[in-house]
Amino acid sequence: MGQRTLLYDLHLALGAKTVDFGGWDMPLHYGSQVEEHHQVRSDCGVFDVSHMTVIDVDGSDATAWLQRLLANDVARLDDTGKALYSPLLHEQGGVIDDLIVYRTESGYRLVTNAATRAKVLDWLQQQRAGFAVDFQVRPDLAILAIQGPHAREKVAALLSPARAALIRELRPFEGVSEGDWFIARTGYTGEDGLEIIFPGEQAVAFFNDLVGAGIAPSGLGARDTLRLEAGMNLYGQDIDETHTPLTSNLGWSIAWEPARARLHRPQRPAGGNRARRAGKTGRPGAGRARRAACPPGGARSRDWRRGDHQW
Repeated sequence: MGQRTLLYDLHLALGAKTVDFGGWDMPLHYGSQVEEHHQVRSDCGVFDVSHMTVIDVDGSDATAWLQRLLANDVARLDDTGKALYSPLLHEQGGVIDDLIVYRTESGYRLVTNAATRAKVLDWLQQQRAGFAVDFQVRPDLAILAIQGPHAREKVAALLSPARAALIRELRPFEGVSEGDWFIARTGYTGEDGLEIIFPGEQAVAFFNDLVGAGIAPSGLGARDTLRLEAGMNLYGQDIDETHTPLTSNLGWSIAWEPARARLHRPQRPAGGNRARRAGKTGRPGAGRARRAACPPGGARSRDWRRGDHQW
């Protein structure tokens, strides 16, 4: 038996078929993976992603520490709530994990993959020496991803006027704290939507409210086909410790400037800015390209791959 989120019994009650995913018993689908996929593309669905690891980082050296460990540059997060995507690298430039970093009032919040939890925490602990930095894992929190073109309006209708107003004002790749909730306009489907991090004891009631409002419970099967269709990498399949961001079509996630103290300093690829943005290395056969499969007007036609984050 694997680990279970606080919503496990509710998933079973809703008819979920569960599978092992990174040591967690997670819903694969609730009857039809295909229907859940199309529901997210046309309306919205809700995913329980509470198996992912939330890590809060603070301390006077937090920025410099993360600049050393990540391919991207957290100094870009010049305001509370802003977010970016980044690979976490070892000394040779291989990808230990890929994660999202949010700027918080006191520091940073990382959301990392479930299957990499142990090695990520070990690596962060090893790299603390010499830095005034602390980090805290937050198993008390649940994470729900509500994704789809109607996600924000349907969620806003369930919340207090204050939270609803914040949701309407959120820009892509930004988050905001309201009480004990953190609400971000991020996701892993190629659609607009929200990821909400909040106290675990509220998870069952809120999930029930979402389903009652017509938001389809959706499993990992649809989440995988949605991210694949949108051209997003999956750790362990498309990226791993034996490949760098440049050989994984993630060159866009490397902040080349300004110069900073890095654990690993990547070599600039041949071909200039265009090659760096594309993630090419200039070496035949080195790349592991990921191509989107969305039709014209689909998820990839939206603005999620624009700007600094290009998510």
